[in-house]
Amino acid sequence: MSQDYIFKERQYLGRDKSWISIRLVLALFCFIAYYLNFDHLASRQLFFIVGSAIIFVSVIMMYLLHYQTVVSNNNITMSGLWTTSLVKIDLSAVVKVEKKDYSRFIFNNPVYNLHKNGKIRFYAGGKEAVWLTDRDGLVYIIGTHKQEALYESILKAKEGKS
Repeated sequence: MSQDYIFKERQYLGRDKSWISIRLVLALFCFIAYYLNFDHLASRQLFFIVGSAIIFVSVIMMYLLHYQTVVSNNNITMSGLWTTSLVKIDLSAVVKVEKKDYSRFIFNNPVYNLHKNGKIRFYAGGKEAVWLTDRDGLVYIIGTHKQEALYESILKAKEGKS
């Protein structure tokens, strides 16, 4: 099988540290309430079941692919799990490539192909992103854990195309 891409990254839905922490705190609360609730057997069992379900769902989400970013010589392709739409960004239309933070907020929800205020966002976790601007002024914000590698591969692909 030939390798026809310069860069490839997979972003998983449940691997963002802040959301893992929130889920674990909720599970810990359920297990503490289970331990402290001696009087009511039904609610005690419910706390144990909910805490176990939170941990089980967290483990499943860690292996659930949210989207994949592939940089090739001609374009950037993003394919997501939740949708059948494939997003291709033509590198000849990109006029500016920047390394920036994804957002100034502490908690960010995972998004795929979110159109809002002239920006298209792709994000699963982390704080870093690569911002692309095309000829029409549309901004693509691609969240990544490997910002430097994605940035360099986009520049390398643009140079190879010229």
